[in-house]
Amino acid sequence: MEKRRVVITGLGAITPLGNDVNTMWENLLAGKSGIDFVTKVDKDNYPAKVAAEVKDFDPTHFMDKKDARKMDPFTQYAVAASKMAVEDAKLTIDDSNAHRVGVWIGSGIGGMKTWEEQHTKLLEKGPKRVSPFFVPMMIPDMAAGQVSIQLGAKGINSCTVTACASGANSIGDAYKAVERGDVDYIIAGGTEAPISDMAFAGFSSAKALSTNNDPSKACRPFDENRDGFVMGEGAGILILENLDSALERGAHIYGEIAGYGATGDAYHITAPAENGEGAARAMQHALKDAGISPEEVDYINAHGTSTELNDKYETAAIKTVFGDHAKKLAVSSTKSMTGHLLGAAGGLEAVISIKAIKDGVIPATTNYETPDPDCDLDYVPNEARKQDVNVVVSNSLGFGGHNVALVFKKYQ
Repeated sequence: MEKRRVVITGLGAITPLGNDVNTMWENLLAGKSGIDFVTKVDKDNYPAKVAAEVKDFDPTHFMDKKDARKMDPFTQYAVAASKMAVEDAKLTIDDSNAHRVGVWIGSGIGGMKTWEEQHTKLLEKGPKRVSPFFVPMMIPDMAAGQVSIQLGAKGINSCTVTACASGANSIGDAYKAVERGDVDYIIAGGTEAPISDMAFAGFSSAKALSTNNDPSKACRPFDENRDGFVMGEGAGILILENLDSALERGAHIYGEIAGYGATGDAYHITAPAENGEGAARAMQHALKDAGISPEEVDYINAHGTSTELNDKYETAAIKTVFGDHAKKLAVSSTKSMTGHLLGAAGGLEAVISIKAIKDGVIPATTNYETPDPDCDLDYVPNEARKQDVNVVVSNSLGFGGHNVALVFKKYQ
């Protein structure tokens, strides 16, 4: 079976750095941080005080108020970002093509805010007061479901749930659906709205969150003084399209998705496999799938969580895959500014990877001050770098030992 080429024709994002792609990108390149003191939980109750929250988001700009009330914020973010991406792609969805338009949007946790609110009602007022919309607001697949409903997309409709790899897995799985010919277009990415008492308490108990109380310095990937990740929220969405369709309708092409690798660590529920063994295999699979040699890669958008083991072992994995070329690669973690969007991280970082290719700029790893002997690559410290970018690998790694690598390249 001949593989169809798959290109990116639309982008959409709701992020801590801005509620559209251009604002996010400008702030990212300027080195601005979307991290501040957390407001969606009482920071005095937790050792971690900071988060990367979406700000000034009004769902009624993207959907009816009545519909918005039946959606958890994670779904609202997905619908908003998807509508922006479809508009950006100038894609009209109607009876002529609806059955050829798919949706594949991942979420690691789903409707945490809804779960908390309804559980409180259950305890305080009894089971009859729990909303009939509780389940369809909470379940992680409802972002994809509502995007399909709101936009009329009748092709494959799915949601991959693989913790912090959910967005990247969803893009990879969506890419394969277009490549196989299951659909011609697919709305793909990740979404998350996890900043709630339960999630904040859980990650705090696991000692996963940074307790650095300076918002501007808390997230410091690959720095020796890193002490945990900063929780973020938002959505990142791509329109993936069969190349022939894109050319036929004269679509603007941002770039091409060329490779997808996914592996399992079979090691530990939260810790990565030693030396990033699983992450290395994911990158190797993605490069093989793309037919690209390691020496052709210009930039790695790293998972780079600002946790001790992730950054150490992701660095080791990059060295395993790229050998001597690892020292010539640009590697950055944009989580230093966006925070960690959990299941949405891979979606947003795919948008960022495509923008890096299109604009020829590599965003920085901010707060990089003290080199770590275990992390000794070129992390594009503190300032964005103008550079021609032809091939990007974007890594996403999740609890449960999920490893994903996506390969994006300049369209030619």
